[in-house]
Amino acid sequence: MVVYAIAFIAFSIDLAKRSAAATAAVDASARVEANEAVAVGATGGSRTAVAAKPAASVAYGRSPALRVGVAMTVLAWLLHLTADVLRGLAAGRVPWANMYEFALTGTLIITTVFLIVLVVSKHDLRFLGTFITGLVLVLLGVAALNFYVSPVPLPPALQSVWLVIHVFVASASVGLFALGFALSVVQLMQARRESIAATAKAAKLTFLATLPDSVTLENLAYRINIIGFILWTFTLMAGSIWAEKAWGRYWGWDTKEVWTFIIWVVYAGYIHARATRGWRGSRSAWLAIIGFSTVLFNFTVVNLFFKGLHAYSGL
Repeated sequence: MVVYAIAFIAFSIDLAKRSAAATAAVDASARVEANEAVAVGATGGSRTAVAAKPAASVAYGRSPALRVGVAMTVLAWLLHLTADVLRGLAAGRVPWANMYEFALTGTLIITTVFLIVLVVSKHDLRFLGTFITGLVLVLLGVAALNFYVSPVPLPPALQSVWLVIHVFVASASVGLFALGFALSVVQLMQARRESIAATAKAAKLTFLATLPDSVTLENLAYRINIIGFILWTFTLMAGSIWAEKAWGRYWGWDTKEVWTFIIWVVYAGYIHARATRGWRGSRSAWLAIIGFSTVLFNFTVVNLFFKGLHAYSGL
């Protein structure tokens, strides 16, 4: 958590540097336009006032803070992976049988997905480091303070190969949904900046001028959420197969089963609305954000306050 915190600070410093770079670009553009207006007046033309406008896109290089942020995230991931493996060895099984272990493994997968996307994506998405490391840091902190339990043997219903398959795929899906959530949040901020142009409010979001436009962010979030949705569909199916083997029925309207289906419906609606109904822009982003909110609700509130066959919080 300390190393994740260092990475978060480094990524935050990078965002501050992006704001400074964007502000400097806007000021330089305003000076050029003002000089052009003065030149027009000097040659006898019509002199008009020229207002400064935020740059649509500002070139931004690799700052030292950004490199430190990525390096610290990789180091934190290695420590995180070690902790997860050691927990599994201590328990003598896969480390995702209760809320603490699922938080430990789930946040590891969120970071893993982020680092993989940094490598394979043609877009530079390192700016998401603030959102990803911040989210992981908060979830790990909550898990360490409130969810920690000592390793215990598995209950009979969990002693199955489906524990490995079902929960791991669900965790991978959550990792993708988390990245899609972060992209959707930045998309909303970018869309707002693009719509309000040169105002005092826009000046508070100048770092966004160094990021991809809102359409690009939306397309990236959509592609990532589609992959997450496919994995979540498999999670729902695998859970039904496991339920039949463990309890003799595929579906029993258990609270956890219902919320797993609700998450599936929300993301199915998001994909359908965007693909066939033309829900683009802010409406698409809000649907993705609502979808990830249902994921967090399922992990926290459902596990802690609802009783059922899936009550494996360990608390």
